[in-house]
Amino acid sequence: MRPATPLICAFITAHRQEFGVAPICRALTALGAPIAPRAYRAHVAHAPSKRALWDMTVTELLADCYEPDEQGHRPPESLYGSLKMWAHLQRQGVPVARSTVERLMRTHGWRGTTRTKKVRTTVSDPAAERAPDLVKRHSPRIGRTSCGSRI
Repeated sequence: MRPATPLICAFITAHRQEFGVAPICRALTALGAPIAPRAYRAHVAHAPSKRALWDMTVTELLADCYEPDEQGHRPPESLYGSLKMWAHLQRQGVPVARSTVERLMRTHGWRGTTRTKKVRTTVSDPAAERAPDLVKRHSPRIGRTSCGSRI
């Protein structure tokens, strides 16, 4: 499967000073990620989409709540999950979709707090040997239903 064009173009942009655009495009094409130098240049010259611009705007608003300031403090809204944060933005007059808030929070790793603290005390090793069956249980026969009648 071919990687997304923005990802390929970001790679080319990061390494183009060292190798040049055309040699990188030839190497990527040989490795199964075909891209032409003209496609790269068109992507770089292309203006960002409306969604990308809107995402940057909403991300800045969310970062104000979830990222600590210079003193390391965060506002009380940093405890909000996506639903409460969406409602908070609506109250501020920002017409943003709930799914957009969910997607951006998931992308940046921002999460609200939860009431319950689940402690996992035992983590089983899937490679470990299972204990022997001392009861000598038998699995149901093939071709029979759970009540014992034949299929």
